[in-house]
Amino acid sequence: MGKTLMIAGAILFGMGLLFYLGARFEGPFSWLGRLPGDIRIEKENFSFYLPITTSILISLILSGLFYLISRMR
Repeated sequence: MGKTLMIAGAILFGMGLLFYLGARFEGPFSWLGRLPGDIRIEKENFSFYLPITTSILISLILSGLFYLISRMR
């Protein structure tokens, strides 16, 4: 259980780092968070952002990774 939590934490840290660097620089992951299907509403004193497509993509990637990890045991 501890090993699985450490692996999951490392994956989440890596994805967070990619998001941070992708938003900060024009790098290979700058498209994350700006996919078609992500809802962005910006008004004068209000902004709302709901990354639906990005969330689905990340969910698919993580599901695949966890499936591969479970098959290696």
